[in-house]
Amino acid sequence: MNKSRLAGFARKVWHNVHDTNWNAVGKRWGFKGLRVINVVCAVHLFADNVGWIHTVDGPSMEPTMRVSGETVLESRMIKRERLRRGDLVTFISPLDPTRMVCKRLIGLPGDVICVDPTGQLAPSTEHVIIPKGHFWLSGDNAEMSRDSRTYGPVSMALIKGKLIARVWPLKDAEFFRNNFTFIDE
Repeated sequence: MNKSRLAGFARKVWHNVHDTNWNAVGKRWGFKGLRVINVVCAVHLFADNVGWIHTVDGPSMEPTMRVSGETVLESRMIKRERLRRGDLVTFISPLDPTRMVCKRLIGLPGDVICVDPTGQLAPSTEHVIIPKGHFWLSGDNAEMSRDSRTYGPVSMALIKGKLIARVWPLKDAEFFRNNFTFIDE
């Protein structure tokens, strides 16, 4: 590029920059930025209070859910006091507060629960009474699950939602049903 073409290009850029109504540009981009912030806030509020879609990762809930490759729908519009034995719940891990995990609700406050029916982590004769404000949670695949057998009753305050349905893969899409069977002696 020769000097005269370069000088012409520089003049053109200078006039465009100089003649631009920067107030209008700032206003236009400011409103676009506010729209983006509004959308981000709306998505955050929806995910925190209504529900979200999560991918499954880990073997603790087999055979109900695969180790990976499934997507589930979580409802956050729940009343913890209305959860029932057999519900699939999401909660903040008592061992790692940065992780969200899913387990089956096995015991309600006041229930007497066998700590470990498999006998792997505790004698199968050991029982515990679930304290007020807590649940007993267990993975469907006991051999591969870190659950209440490891960390005891879980505070209701850690419960975030209830799994409603499997949405992916489409051929396996279904609503989760409560499959709890109560055995009374």
